[in-house]
Amino acid sequence: MTETDLCRDEREEMVEFQIRARGVRDQRVLAAMRKIPRHLFVPKGFERAAYEDRPLPIGEGQTISQPYIVAVMTEQLELKPQDRVLEIGTGSGYQAALLVELAGTVISVERLRDLADRAQQNLARAGVTGVRVVVGDGTQGYSPEAPYNAIIVTAASPDIPGPLIEQLAEGGRLIAPVGPRDCQDLIKLVKREGRVEKIPLGGVCFVPLIGQFGWRGEGYP
Repeated sequence: MTETDLCRDEREEMVEFQIRARGVRDQRVLAAMRKIPRHLFVPKGFERAAYEDRPLPIGEGQTISQPYIVAVMTEQLELKPQDRVLEIGTGSGYQAALLVELAGTVISVERLRDLADRAQQNLARAGVTGVRVVVGDGTQGYSPEAPYNAIIVTAASPDIPGPLIEQLAEGGRLIAPVGPRDCQDLIKLVKREGRVEKIPLGGVCFVPLIGQFGWRGEGYP
């Protein structure tokens, strides 16, 4: 069995036993996770752990999220092929690779330039095109391409940053972990007639979202 065959088999097992068996049913999401080579989005030395049911470090104190959580958040976005999507926290680029399989336009904002550069390299190595990576404060969103049909936040903040709500289109969906630094609630927000409905999706643990409208950190005293 070649390494490519092995990775394909591990990816199939990941989808079947970690994701589909635990309730994720969107066939487009499952197909995207079968297609995207997750092992190309982890640091060297972690490739064999890429399909395990856990987050992995990617440097700079950041992580690539557990596959099941990635699947749940992606499914809850209810993406359509023509949707414009904003991702806050590019990280390794893996989530963005899935998003562009399911939507029309993907803008991903990463605070750390080194991570943004690595994510672009990962995307290129995986043959993924159509993702625009922007270096900046994700808590401010990215107004030049707003409004967005869907926004996904891959780091935790005390509350959903106001600019992200403003940049969400009518009928848009936003997924974000919200709460204290140690553990949070995963929240789905739906915008209808200028108002927002918040739907709790369960407990999660994410790294903090640093920025003007998130947690304070380097550059944000």
